[in-house]
Amino acid sequence: MRTLTSSGALVAAAALSLLTAPSALATPPGDNGTVKIHDATTGDELRKNEPHVCSFYLDAFGFDAGQQVDWHIEAWAPTADVKGETVQSGSLTLDGDGHGRSTDLGLPDGHYKLFWNFDGEHGRAKHKVFWTDCAGEDSKPDDKPSATASDKPGEQPSRQPSEQPSTPAATAAGESRPSTAPSADGTSGDLAETGNGAPVGMLAALAAALVAGGGYLLARRRSAQRH
Repeated sequence: MRTLTSSGALVAAAALSLLTAPSALATPPGDNGTVKIHDATTGDELRKNEPHVCSFYLDAFGFDAGQQVDWHIEAWAPTADVKGETVQSGSLTLDGDGHGRSTDLGLPDGHYKLFWNFDGEHGRAKHKVFWTDCAGEDSKPDDKPSATASDKPGEQPSRQPSEQPSTPAATAAGESRPSTAPSADGTSGDLAETGNGAPVGMLAALAAALVAGGGYLLARRRSAQRH
């Protein structure tokens, strides 16, 4: 009877240990949250980590309601002048959903490590390593194209019309140019020519001389007849 009682006690103890094993393996209360590094422009509802930032903030999720947090950031290798030197620190109280965020923060370009300590923690502090690189942010190309002078239509035509007619091309070798200067008798030097090559002006002068001579002879003849 005592043997059966002892055996029953052993079975009950084994069953109890199996029932309590899952709770023993579960994350202790207070240690089940996570913290993220967020760029200052990232919404605090997004659960993602951004390890390369300029201006940034700390964003906590899944902790116990109303939990008190103390955090600090240390300079970290390979850019730390003094390893383990605290460069930022602060504290905050999480809301009823175990969520909270810090104010926006800024640090000189370099490598850093966040240490996140909170009330009721059973393990080590939460931590995150990250880089700040504001020089890289400033060197990004501008999205807006800059206006150039070539983009604007010209207000004036590119070429002005010539005020003087262009000079005719040179004539073929050996070909004479007609003169455009007025001659002494008032006629233009650019005279038309007859079929035999005599200028029209010369023929007109010769005809006038013949008419004048004929008139003179006729006048003398009439004068002689009167006498």
